Amino acid sequence: MRRIEQPGAGTPARIQWAECHGLAFPMTLEAGLPLLEAVRRSFAAAGFVSGVAKLEGLALSPFAYVMPALSKTPEHAAFYSDTFRPGGIARVEAGAMTFGQRDGGPFFHAHALWAEASGKRNGGHILPDETVVAETITLPAVGLDGAAFMAEADGETNFKLFGPKPAPFLEATRNGRFFALRVKPNVDFCGALEAFCAEQGIREAVIHGGVGSTIGARFEGGRPVDNFATEVAITEGRIADGEDGLRAAVDVALVDYRGGLASGRLLRGDNPVLMTFELVLEAL
Repeated sequence: MRRIEQPGAGTPARIQWAECHGLAFPMTLEAGLPLLEAVRRSFAAAGFVSGVAKLEGLALSPFAYVMPALSKTPEHAAFYSDTFRPGGIARVEAGAMTFGQRDGGPFFHAHALWAEASGKRNGGHILPDETVVAETITLPAVGLDGAAFMAEADGETNFKLFGPKPAPFLEATRNGRFFALRVKPNVDFCGALEAFCAEQGIREAVIHGGVGSTIGARFEGGRPVDNFATEVAITEGRIADGEDGLRAAVDVALVDYRGGLASGRLLRGDNPVLMTFELVLEAL
């Protein structure tokens, strides 16, 4: 399996997780607000400080983003490009967001593919503080109760990354069996989810959110992505028990460090994580 050496040592456990309750809710983002503030307000109105969301249909202007890039120093295995600020309104075609806390305040991690006002399609990592909601929209989100995504320094990758942490329960009436996860580098993404579900006695689960990176990509019946640095958003995902055991079916959209766009269903056993992958699993 493909592997990228990270600058620091990793921990034996390759999944960081916290079990919690959760609730799906409609996340309304108001036009004219900075995207981070719009997300914070909507989560707060629903009674949450952390969770995940889908971004399809979101219109942004002004809009700022970065793409994956090669690292210029040995401090990181890969890095970010300079900031891009396309003119006009960019409309998200596929995207996912993790919302949580960083440095004592709200923050999000979001990857998406979009169409720009010029007609050009592009993709990358949306910058929270430099992007504004252009049109009011309501999007599907899931809030977490009993866990939260917290950004902390990661000694393996030398980035500050979201990871799930246990948190006080906010509302006693919420229930369901949810898991906030972070999958770490150099393990197969689908295989990690299948093994986690088996360990937790989960026979069927749906993925909410899903933001991360893989070492290139291999798709079922599709052309491979060979450029190693990618930014990925899950568009749909499910783990289910079949005749030959648990199988993860994960559909993604991604951009690589040369600006190539790709989408499809990840091939099980051949898509190792590059830096991180955050998501929420809901056991069904």
